[in-house]
Amino acid sequence: MSMLRFEKWQALGNDYLVVEADDLPDGLLTEEQIRHLCHRHFGVGADGVLLLARTDEPGFVADLRIFNPDGSEAELSGNGAREAIMYLHRRGWTDRRQFSIRTVAGEIRPTILDDTRCTVDMGRARLRSERDHPCGAADGRGEVEGHAFQFVQIGNPQCAIAVPGGLAELEALDLRAIGPRIERSPLFPNRTNVSFYAPIDAATIRARIFERGVGETLSSGTGATGAAVAHVLRGGDSPVTVRLDGGELLVDVEEDLHVDLTGWAIPVFAGEIELG
Repeated sequence: MSMLRFEKWQALGNDYLVVEADDLPDGLLTEEQIRHLCHRHFGVGADGVLLLARTDEPGFVADLRIFNPDGSEAELSGNGAREAIMYLHRRGWTDRRQFSIRTVAGEIRPTILDDTRCTVDMGRARLRSERDHPCGAADGRGEVEGHAFQFVQIGNPQCAIAVPGGLAELEALDLRAIGPRIERSPLFPNRTNVSFYAPIDAATIRARIFERGVGETLSSGTGATGAAVAHVLRGGDSPVTVRLDGGELLVDVEEDLHVDLTGWAIPVFAGEIELG
């Protein structure tokens, strides 16, 4: 058994374990190890693992890989990315306020605002994906399990559903029953994240998130982004304040669907655990 050093971080209740690849014998974690680390009874407990590796690539501070608690790899996480970004800044990987890191989804560019907050340039959202929604319409609209949805690709696939009955219907939804069927619908060959939302006013929405490989979560940065893009496409104002179970995120959606995500992330505790 070897001891693994980690830090636990959270952003709006979405918690991740931050691990440095240099602390691993071969710089990698197995699916079984990830499941153990994320288990809330037999491990540390988390919504996922953020694996950071140093890079010699010019212009980049680090490589970031994001893993779900079931051991699968996620392309991107808005909350997880902010936690990794603030970790890098606090731990001295860079002293710059603006820098770049690489993810499976590509480059992301954060701007540090203060000790707990940053804005992340999430790139341009797309409404089509041959990989994640191959049968989708050009405008990304469709229907799944009786729900009209807006498909949004923002580093990972998002299925955003405007709840017609407003806030009361949104709060009454049983996401644990509904979410898995949509996540694993044949429409989405690589599964999808699901956001249910309802407008509060032109620039504010309430959203609940069912995350691929995770289940219902207190918050999700990319899930909030998918819902915000869908809201703007339906005539809502930008920037959009997205109210989640864990708090609020601000999503700025430009006319070309370029997205900036602003929110906070803080450390919870650091420790070591035996890694089998």
